[in-house]
Amino acid sequence: MLSKRTSKNQITLPKEIVKAFRDTVYFDVAIDGNTIRLTPVRITTAGSPLEKIREKVEKLGLTDKDVSGAVQWAREQKKG
Repeated sequence: MLSKRTSKNQITLPKEIVKAFRDTVYFDVAIDGNTIRLTPVRITTAGSPLEKIREKVEKLGLTDKDVSGAVQWAREQKKG
């Protein structure tokens, strides 16, 4: 497949490539010898890490009381 670089250094991906990566918005771009390599990248939103933490807390069976106690302990350690 042939693609042309524009005067603004943009390259349009052929339809077949775009169809194969419908849900991909970002690509990591790397040079490998004489080849340009595009690797799909998933960007997580700012809220995602918090959601993962909540899932882990739930999976471990921790309660709000457990979390509050851990926060209090950590604050005491910081003061000490």
